[in-house]
Amino acid sequence: MQDATDMTTNTDRIDARDIAQEVAQEASASQSAPLVDLHTLTHGQLLALIAELGQPKFRAKQIEEWIWEKNAQSFDDMTNLPKALRAQLASRCTLGGATEIARQVSEDGSRKYLLRFPDGVSVECVGMPSGPKLAVCISSQAGCPMGCAFCATGASGFNRNLSAGEIYEQVMHVRDDFDSRVTSVVLMGQGEPFMNYDNALTAMRKLNSPDGAGIGARHITVSTCGVIPMIRRFSKEPEQFTLAVSLHSAVQKTRNLLMPGVKKYSLLHLYEVMGEYVDRTGRRPTYEYALIKGVNDSDEELASLCDFCRDNLAHVNIIKLNDVKGSKFKPASDARALDFVRELGKVGVEATIRNSRGQDIDAACGQLRQNVLNG
Repeated sequence: MQDATDMTTNTDRIDARDIAQEVAQEASASQSAPLVDLHTLTHGQLLALIAELGQPKFRAKQIEEWIWEKNAQSFDDMTNLPKALRAQLASRCTLGGATEIARQVSEDGSRKYLLRFPDGVSVECVGMPSGPKLAVCISSQAGCPMGCAFCATGASGFNRNLSAGEIYEQVMHVRDDFDSRVTSVVLMGQGEPFMNYDNALTAMRKLNSPDGAGIGARHITVSTCGVIPMIRRFSKEPEQFTLAVSLHSAVQKTRNLLMPGVKKYSLLHLYEVMGEYVDRTGRRPTYEYALIKGVNDSDEELASLCDFCRDNLAHVNIIKLNDVKGSKFKPASDARALDFVRELGKVGVEATIRNSRGQDIDAACGQLRQNVLNG
């Protein structure tokens, strides 16, 4: 029979083993916990993290400056933070980060990028310099669910929504590559922004914020295929962001053919909601019209477009369709584009022909991604 001393010793050994096991389990759980992308944290969440790490509140502001204004690529870049805090952040968080996997430079100075995020998803963005100005076109989704017949992105299908940080990071990538301040942004790349409304709006607000990119609201444009409920919601936002609507035809049958993803939203209802938008905001929307030979460039199509835009505060942007390899859709002639501008002007509708950029590279949304990933 064991004496009391032996029994106590065995008990102590059991307790010690249990404690060691618990510590090991906690350590293992800590190591396996997914790292949090700092771009996804609200200011309040970042303050909570800083408090948990035993740091003063002002550290949160410093970290946000590194993330949103300086586009830090590693925690080591954050030189005004203590090394111990940088190590703590590195063990718990990530800076997300997009890797450039392809880059094309046009003769006109435009640069197109294919960026890959940590989960392997890739998107395109474009930088377009013009004198001292730099415009950036960014994507809101990886792929697109709308299935527009003439769009290279639509042909590749839909992968997922982008986070607000991933949308914002495209602008920062272009800014840093040009080493120049971005003066305007259009959410006109891959995806339908209004099918990713909350993330797109959050990114736009951060782009507008003086604590972010500091771009004027009127120089930030969101382009939608015509998702009516979201247009109505967007008209109630307080910022003076600019709205563009991909119209491409004012004939319902033709538009259904070209843009099946918004077939349920009729042109009549689109006309009504755009009237509400103008009345509520007082801002001029843009209608985008990609002129396609033999599809939406007829006299009937032109007359319908004039009727849709007449007596309505609108600007029509005539776009020369990108000639995508393998597509059955071809661009209409320059002369026909001038016809559209002239006839719209006769009914009091301002219209211009978009100055296409990057024609010597993979200009259409989705082309670069297709060529790199499939070629």
